Amino acid sequence: MCDLSLFQPLPAKYGGRHTVTLIPGDGIGPELLNHVREVFRFSCVPVDFEVVNVNSAMTSEDDINNAITAIRRNGVALKGNIETNHTMPPSVKSRNNLLRTSLDLYANVMHCQSLPGVQTRHKDIDILIVRENTEGEYSSLEHESVTGVVESLKIITRTNSLRIADYAFKLAREKGRRRVTAVHKANIMKLGDGLFLQCCREVASGYPDLQFDAMIVDNTTMQLVSNPEQFDVMVMPNLYGNVVSNVCAGLVGGPGLVPGANYGKDYAVFETATRNTGKSIAGRNIANPTAMLLAIHLRLMAGSDYTILRHSSTIYHVTLYDHRVRKSGLVSS
Repeated sequence: MCDLSLFQPLPAKYGGRHTVTLIPGDGIGPELLNHVREVFRFSCVPVDFEVVNVNSAMTSEDDINNAITAIRRNGVALKGNIETNHTMPPSVKSRNNLLRTSLDLYANVMHCQSLPGVQTRHKDIDILIVRENTEGEYSSLEHESVTGVVESLKIITRTNSLRIADYAFKLAREKGRRRVTAVHKANIMKLGDGLFLQCCREVASGYPDLQFDAMIVDNTTMQLVSNPEQFDVMVMPNLYGNVVSNVCAGLVGGPGLVPGANYGKDYAVFETATRNTGKSIAGRNIANPTAMLLAIHLRLMAGSDYTILRHSSTIYHVTLYDHRVRKSGLVSS
């Protein structure tokens, strides 16, 4: 699984214990995080959780600001998805977006891999998806210029494109990968996606040991469902990352199986890769906690504390290999 080797701030630690900010979120988020806390309690993992509740229905941003402060204090968080309040003006960022941009969590990383015991059409999938996490269509810049005409701005900057491309290539080299694929739509969005693609090519020239290619996003989705084994590391702007991550989650069994990580220079936030609220199954005790357990495993594996590493290894193997663990919430691909 992908670790934090490109991000290693000192975690909050007292008396040999570490503190992680816990944001339950909405829908199935509280259930999933309760499973994590229960596993940690029975396994005697030396981690304490600082719970910060965020209410998506509130108009005030006090709660999300409290969460951001807690993450800055602890360095790391585990969160359920926070439902977007669609009654707010389009200029108001969702709480999820506000958290990522305020902490500059610029890299969203998803490790999409075939899991033991999960029957799917495609085998041996092992893809690292690197998604730019702070701009693109998620910039919350929309307005109605005249009645019936809406403009929605997609922001692509050279600085952030170079940064995410460099992150993807560094990650590929560190993980012993061979190829990086840039996903784009530069044939239509010649300036916006053209800039992103140009930046990826510039960065690629500094990594002669890695292969680089580019693929248009619509062809990418077709190739993923027909021949996903061809992909190794993929880097892309924000919106395409959302689409591709969900497609890949379906390929390996469903949203309940794949963890996600949001990395910045100083902080990291872990969650399920597809960021689903799961309101339709909330309260029914059928939500699959695998993705959330693997998400906290990502964080624990980045540490140097032997006790933490031992507990993390136990969590990982029991989650994936113990036949007594109920593998619910799977989809056929």
